[in-house]
Amino acid sequence: MRKLFLIPALMIAITCIIAGQEASDTARLKQFIYQYGQAVVSVEYPGFSKASAIGRDFPIDRYKEGRLYLVINHTTIDKFLAAGITFTVNEPEEGKGVRGSENLNKALEWQSYPSYTQYDSIMRKFAADYPGLCRLDTIGTSVLGKLVLVLKISDNVHIDEYDEPEVFYTSTMHGDELAGFVLMLRLADYLLSNYATDTQVQHLVNNLQIFINPLSNPDGTYRTGNTIVNPIRANANGRDLNRNFPDPLEPGTVQEKENVDMIAFMRSRRFILSANFHSGAEVLNYPWDRWTRFHPDDAWFVRLCRAYADTVHQYSPASYLNDYNNGIVRGSVWYIIYGGRQDFATWELQGREVTIEIDNVKQTPADQLETLWQYNYRSLLNYLGFALNGVRGRVTNASGGEGIAARVFAEGHDTDSSHVYSIAPSGYYNRLIDAGTWAFRFSAQGFRDTVISGIQVMASEPTWLNVSMQPIDNTEDTLRTDRLLAMPNPSNGVFKILLPENSSGEISVELADRLGRTVWRQNVYYQDHTPAVISIQGLSPGVYIIRARLNQAGRLYHGRVVIF
Repeated sequence: MRKLFLIPALMIAITCIIAGQEASDTARLKQFIYQYGQAVVSVEYPGFSKASAIGRDFPIDRYKEGRLYLVINHTTIDKFLAAGITFTVNEPEEGKGVRGSENLNKALEWQSYPSYTQYDSIMRKFAADYPGLCRLDTIGTSVLGKLVLVLKISDNVHIDEYDEPEVFYTSTMHGDELAGFVLMLRLADYLLSNYATDTQVQHLVNNLQIFINPLSNPDGTYRTGNTIVNPIRANANGRDLNRNFPDPLEPGTVQEKENVDMIAFMRSRRFILSANFHSGAEVLNYPWDRWTRFHPDDAWFVRLCRAYADTVHQYSPASYLNDYNNGIVRGSVWYIIYGGRQDFATWELQGREVTIEIDNVKQTPADQLETLWQYNYRSLLNYLGFALNGVRGRVTNASGGEGIAARVFAEGHDTDSSHVYSIAPSGYYNRLIDAGTWAFRFSAQGFRDTVISGIQVMASEPTWLNVSMQPIDNTEDTLRTDRLLAMPNPSNGVFKILLPENSSGEISVELADRLGRTVWRQNVYYQDHTPAVISIQGLSPGVYIIRARLNQAGRLYHGRVVIF
């Protein structure tokens, strides 16, 4: 009889132990968040779909050996605990090797981490020491008022050279991922100090407009003051900046101060190639993050990332940068990201961006910064050089010769916003694309579509293609009875529409994307011969079909608008 009582007693004891462990994990979670500003927990991998759902609410730090690692802070802890997910709390990465720079001269040796004021001084020193090659600008400010700084490096640095591609390196939007911060500072120094003697550096600086933002989340990195002590992933509001960009399918994402400024900056430029640097893994992550499908230029992205990783492998041990497919991975194979910067730059801005995870350790010890530099600096330079290849040229008006804004579309290839645009008023465009024989369609409001076939593209040199477009004959097109005219076109989303005669009355106006999906709709009253003002907010830049239906008569008018 005594043995029968042992089993329930044992079960009760085990239950108490488990409950105690759970209570202990919860207490440690709260303690670490209070002490360090965040905590990392691991959970058993629940499968791809459930992991993606978890990632909507709690930033996924990494996936490794059957465990998901999540970053929890004061803004997410209540929701996380309420979700009832079984978890284990990780010991915090205290960053004992994150040695601060004693002074500015020591910081410039790149073997320690600068204070915020030293960082500011270094950036200003670059511009002061190399005024003909370097210009310092401010992207914006953080929530707590710290400057988000960016350098422009080019041979004619104070001029926007429309015929030179713009490229962008940015690091540490996760404030506790530190290696890229110092590597970007050192890269800027390398470009500037070697310009006079290094032919590769000269070629890049003379033919590109290079923008470098070493630190895009200063509040996360310098959370406790002027030096780096217990940095955190999120910004001062507790938001993960790399989950807070406009999502291709959910563009209404609320943006944090740092991202509002960064988005405005990126929209004001036309970066054809960019990369953002992180730590916590060792891999190059390329689009898409948002979808499991392939980007139309997947082969080109693989070649880009493979070139970076393979060059690194020539100068590093085999154990470095070897996650996933020997150092490269398509983002959604890893896990789905909603509101990530990589897909924003590639989808909305028609750029090409890669996420480079540069070290398994987030807070890289200062004595390993030299090693990481030696592994990576050749690849950092070579990556920029990819922007000088592909198809390049100028789109002009055949009647006047002025540059025009046109969509450049690879026939039978482009989908998912992979096309690019020429820039008005210069008309210059850059289309990074894999080697092969291509046909390109050039489309612009008020001009006949122009298709040029048989364009041979090489892998490692540019193909120059200038295009002259014929204006549409007024008697043939603009007087068509179904034609809607929009002015100005392109526009910033505010324009007027003019319909053919005898069109007075209520009209239903809608915009459709390139797949024919309605993305905006509004009813307005139209008076004959009086243009109606249309104001559209929140749509990504691009080419849209505009349709206006006269509700009473049922007549349909249509046209095309470009929003920048």
